[in-house]
Amino acid sequence: MVYYIKTIDSNWLKQRISGFIICILFAFTILFTRLFYLQIIEGEEYQRLSANNCIRLRYINAQRGLIFDRNSNLLVDNRPSFDLSIVLKDVKNLDETVEYLSLKLGMSKSVLYKKIGRGKEKFSYKPVLLKRDIGRDVLAVIKANKHLLSGLKIDIRPLRHYINKQSAAHLLGYLGEIGIKELKSGKFTDSKIGDLIGKFGIEKSYEKYLKGTRGGQQVEVNASGQVVRVLRTVYAHPGHNIFLTIDADLQQQAEKLLVGKAGSIVAMDPSTGEILALASSPTYDQNNFVVGMSHKQWELLISNPHRPMENKVIQAEYPPASIYKIVTAIAGLEENVIDTKTTVYCPGYYRCGDRTFRCWKRGGHGNVDIIQALSESCDVFFYQLGQKLGSERIAIYARLCGLGEVTGIDLANEAKGLVPDPQWKKARYGVSWQTGETLSIAIGQGYNLVTPIQMLVLTAAVGNGGIRYKPVIIKSIVSAEGKKIKDYSRPEPLGRLPVSRETIDIIRRGLWSVVNSSKGTGRIARIKNVSVSGKTGTAQVVSRKKNEGDPTASHLKSHAWFISYAPSENPVIAIVVMIEHGEHGSRAAAPLARDLMDSYLRKKGIQVDNNV
Repeated sequence: MVYYIKTIDSNWLKQRISGFIICILFAFTILFTRLFYLQIIEGEEYQRLSANNCIRLRYINAQRGLIFDRNSNLLVDNRPSFDLSIVLKDVKNLDETVEYLSLKLGMSKSVLYKKIGRGKEKFSYKPVLLKRDIGRDVLAVIKANKHLLSGLKIDIRPLRHYINKQSAAHLLGYLGEIGIKELKSGKFTDSKIGDLIGKFGIEKSYEKYLKGTRGGQQVEVNASGQVVRVLRTVYAHPGHNIFLTIDADLQQQAEKLLVGKAGSIVAMDPSTGEILALASSPTYDQNNFVVGMSHKQWELLISNPHRPMENKVIQAEYPPASIYKIVTAIAGLEENVIDTKTTVYCPGYYRCGDRTFRCWKRGGHGNVDIIQALSESCDVFFYQLGQKLGSERIAIYARLCGLGEVTGIDLANEAKGLVPDPQWKKARYGVSWQTGETLSIAIGQGYNLVTPIQMLVLTAAVGNGGIRYKPVIIKSIVSAEGKKIKDYSRPEPLGRLPVSRETIDIIRRGLWSVVNSSKGTGRIARIKNVSVSGKTGTAQVVSRKKNEGDPTASHLKSHAWFISYAPSENPVIAIVVMIEHGEHGSRAAAPLARDLMDSYLRKKGIQVDNNV
């Protein structure tokens, strides 16, 4: 009996010990599994988090490349900006910090929380940009209260600075903060949230050359986020410098001539395609985009009926009016429909079917040939010529002259314009072409649409003897060390005008006569001692009948064109002026071209005298 009891106690003890050992093994198994998960599976992540408690990476932003004019005058540089960021991991009381910053920065708490929200879920040790360019006064206040504002960080970064406010804004463009879609596009691999990138103009088109390469520092910080020592530095490399083709003096004069007007002036060297000035009015201050503009400022810009954000040189499309008569004349001469001996009698109107088409000169021009028709801008001559040619032949020559397609200038969003023909109208409106519409397009009205840059390329081609050059805005790209990266000095022909030498000579004689003959519509553009050639144009916004008797309807007044080049024999400059609702090209546009041309010719050392 005693033996039996001892056996039972021994078995019970063994079971208890076995159970205890199993529990211990189970516990160790769980502990080992957890350690394996933390050290092997999640080890890299925790190592990263641990390292960032004491070692952090600070970015060093690259200086953006500078922009100069053709004469090495600085147009765009960089200035120091004090940017305020927050490191969430180091903040002791976020709500108190946000409330304080809201008062000092003039930003609502909701805006601040929205910015902070970008970095709240992940990477809380990384700085989140709250406001760029806080100014020295705010900087001093934050520095003085640094002991109360844990987690705040101030970086000195290069900020874009456009030296001549509003000057060449549509050519230079501006910077803006990179968006989420742009980051996800994969085109900006070296960019992060808060970075500024080119959004328009040169800044956008040449972003890859201007932006430079970002650097960084590996630093050791204490528990308060303060830097203890710098462990490693990779220096940033500045962007390349860009030298433009524009002449800063000519550019600013063009802009002064446009003050108070909506429109554009663009000038080119006819022998190279280099753009000498590109002005669009009204304009804007690009610096406002860099430092950030208020909602009210933005609303004023986009609601302005004169469209200050639009580059009117390349984006605005207008009926070409009488400057289009160059195309109709080329078509007529090349198709042997007319020659220099062909004359047309102009009584002031032309009847086609049951419609009467008026000439701009009510009393008529009498008998005119092609030279006189161009010089005096006789509508009746071109009505009849257009009717004989037909819309399809006119359209063919318009396209061969480069209309209806982009010129290829290195600026985004260039418009194509419109060269209408019967097929286009059928596809667009589902109705057939009418004979009267041919007469309208022959004088540049109707469905015709062109951009100032297209007409500049055509004008320059007439001036240089027939070569259409691509408009060039860059002379060279040079590294910060002075090494030439790219050279754009070689002209890039787009093709030749579809004309014989004889035809181009006739057109040139006609354009010379516009300015220099006693009845020429562009007489006001004369410059003594220098021969100027040109063509006026008055593009109707609505029909004369609709606009008649309403002098207050300024938005219904005709647009004013003037195209020109000089000296006529061997031009060094071609200019196109477009004044929206300026009414008459001879009065609103031609004087502006004359004044700009006069300045440039003097600068080139060509003797001029405006006492005509």
